[in-house]
Amino acid sequence: MPTAILIDGAYFIKRFRSLEPERAYDAHHAADCAHSWACAHLVPPRRNGAPAGPTRDLYRIFFYDCPPLDKKMHHPITGKAIDFGKSDEAVFRRTLHARLRAKRKLALRLGQLSTHTTWTIRPERIADLLKRKITLDCLKPEDVRVDTKQKGVDMRVGIDVASLAFKRQVDQIVLIAGDADFVPAAKQARREGIDFILDPMWRDIPEGLQEHIDGLRSTCPRPKHGRAVSDVASAMPGPPEQTDEEAGP
Repeated sequence: MPTAILIDGAYFIKRFRSLEPERAYDAHHAADCAHSWACAHLVPPRRNGAPAGPTRDLYRIFFYDCPPLDKKMHHPITGKAIDFGKSDEAVFRRTLHARLRAKRKLALRLGQLSTHTTWTIRPERIADLLKRKITLDCLKPEDVRVDTKQKGVDMRVGIDVASLAFKRQVDQIVLIAGDADFVPAAKQARREGIDFILDPMWRDIPEGLQEHIDGLRSTCPRPKHGRAVSDVASAMPGPPEQTDEEAGP
């Protein structure tokens, strides 16, 4: 039976930008990497110079994300109106989605953004405020960013995992993600006899997560430097942050 590969889009984009910061907004390259790194899971790891088994068939790649923020807001510090629909992040996201739709055996699953969109201060600046190293008057325009919440993404992942498992459409599921939100879906799939593999793209996984999966494997290139996702993200100019609002079923 074939393998289904599920990609948490928000997580993938952060890791992609950490691994290849010089091409952070190259949507065409990001789409190509998502497809090729996913398909690499079809080839078993090599042992003693040879593949440790036959190449697996691909059922489908599922990429889960949300449309970009597409509204105008006034910056809380400068007062200037910002059209986020024309931002680099919005252009990147729309181009990425269009490119992914054209990929063979790849299904794009889009949730939606919460209508409640707020400005937030970057974590490192909040820490400085709490320690009284700075005051609010010390904040610069780049110290704040828009915080958006994704809705329905984890739910779609859970539904697809359940459907694949109960209908016996695959005997292996690979999930490219990095947090514990998927654990209920993984448990359900494993109870149905599905081989459940996690690909955290070379990030450490939360303690205790190993017991809920059948294997751990990353197929993207190893990071050349020890920079964390948050290090790279904080160095980027201020695109809206998209985080999950609800956990999976």
